[in-house]
Amino acid sequence: MAPASCALCQKTRAILKRPKTGQQICKECFFFVFETEVHHTITEAKLFKPGDKVAIGASGGKASDSTVLAYVMKTLNDRYNYGLDLYLLSIDEGITGYRDDSLETVKRNQQQYELPLKILTYEELYGWTMDAIVSEIGKKNNCTFCGVFRRQALDRGASSLNVDHIVTGHNADDIAETVLMNVMRGDIARLGRCTLICTQGEDSIKRSKPFKYAYEKEIVMYAYFKKLDYFSTECIYSPDAYRGHARTFLKDLEVARPSAIIDIIHSGEAFEVREDVKATQKPQQTCKRCGYMSSNELCKACTLLEGLERGMANSVTTDRARKKLDALGPAPDNLRTIPQFRSAHLPVSVELPKTNQ
Repeated sequence: MAPASCALCQKTRAILKRPKTGQQICKECFFFVFETEVHHTITEAKLFKPGDKVAIGASGGKASDSTVLAYVMKTLNDRYNYGLDLYLLSIDEGITGYRDDSLETVKRNQQQYELPLKILTYEELYGWTMDAIVSEIGKKNNCTFCGVFRRQALDRGASSLNVDHIVTGHNADDIAETVLMNVMRGDIARLGRCTLICTQGEDSIKRSKPFKYAYEKEIVMYAYFKKLDYFSTECIYSPDAYRGHARTFLKDLEVARPSAIIDIIHSGEAFEVREDVKATQKPQQTCKRCGYMSSNELCKACTLLEGLERGMANSVTTDRARKKLDALGPAPDNLRTIPQFRSAHLPVSVELPKTNQ
């Protein structure tokens, strides 16, 4: 049997089958449709305007998502004249054998894509690395600490760069998993917003997901066929994460019905939180300790850090467990705290790509 021709151009031999559509297409057509779909996602959601300063969340790992995001954002910015000022922003959680290796990839990407790079570490911001946190609390709740600390670190890094927008490599699989997780946990507040393509973060910094409708398999295929430089190892602490159960379930659904990923996202988009439920949700305020946004007097990051510093980290992962810590009385005056969040942007140094003389 003769090799199948590309379903799109009808000229070149098809070399891959798109997981998202089932089409058999050639490599060049795959590049074109992948990039065009991301472009349509960006333009239809009106994510950017000319002159925006955009920080690309660059981890270098996570199945190549952030590396492909950086490459595609630069490509589309040049091709369609978005007029964006792009930066790479990377967070070093302090995970030996994972983040240290992936950051080397980010530094190579900086040179390859000629974008300024800013790296912010957990150690300088919180005084703890994830290795130290895991040695203190074990692997049961480590993703809770990392997720909270990482989100605030990204906002703080973006604020120091004086950017208008953060883009992350969260893809369709990630969002579908989050919908499933929120359903399983009965988390109505998060369920009502987890499918939003753009949210407003601290200090009016927007946070968006240009890969919202891009399948993880296609992102990996794009990186492979483009021969991009990426670090593909999963975090060494993630196998025990709650998200893993949702991911396994989603993969089983995808085998039976490839459209399940997009179907779940559309279902999440159709959820509407009742007004009486919205009325019970806490309004946003400012953390009295560090100045970051919070729905309580102390933000989640300050609460978690206090638990670590007082040797009761496992007593602050839930609101109910927090009462045990409160029973000990006020925090000591010499307690290590997170630096004050400052909305007035200060000059910051970023590592610029080297140029060949």
